[in-house]
Amino acid sequence: MTRATVCLWFDGTAAEAARFYAANFPNSSVGAVVHAPSDYPSGRAGDPLVVEFTVLGIPCIGLNGGPQFKPSEAFSFQVLTADQEETDRYWNAIVRDGGAESECGWCKDKWGVSWQITPRVLMDALARGGAAAKRAFEVIGPMKKLDVARIEQAVRG
Repeated sequence: MTRATVCLWFDGTAAEAARFYAANFPNSSVGAVVHAPSDYPSGRAGDPLVVEFTVLGIPCIGLNGGPQFKPSEAFSFQVLTADQEETDRYWNAIVRDGGAESECGWCKDKWGVSWQITPRVLMDALARGGAAAKRAFEVIGPMKKLDVARIEQAVRG
């Protein structure tokens, strides 16, 4: 395990989530699974307790801590995408099978973890500032999944 790791709390589904992330995102994998040495409030001896995994190169652990804590939008993975095809691929993987759409490129996977699927053209426009940034920012307001062509059109004016 690395010195700094993102820890995500799950209710018994950390291994399932890690396998999903590894299957759907590049530079992602599942590592070691640590099993509980004895019974604990949310599980039994031998249950997966900690799952090491990597998402888009980011080291993470999934802790099967139980139902006490739920993910919130205060933490999200932001995924910069090159084009609409990549935006669609990641968005659809996250929201299908129990995920949920939100606004402005945000969505949640079926475990409640938030994701920002963000086309690079939007981030580039915001970083440049000025009128193009304002137009790009305003056009995404009513969107759920972001539309690259509409953002590009807004940037052009």
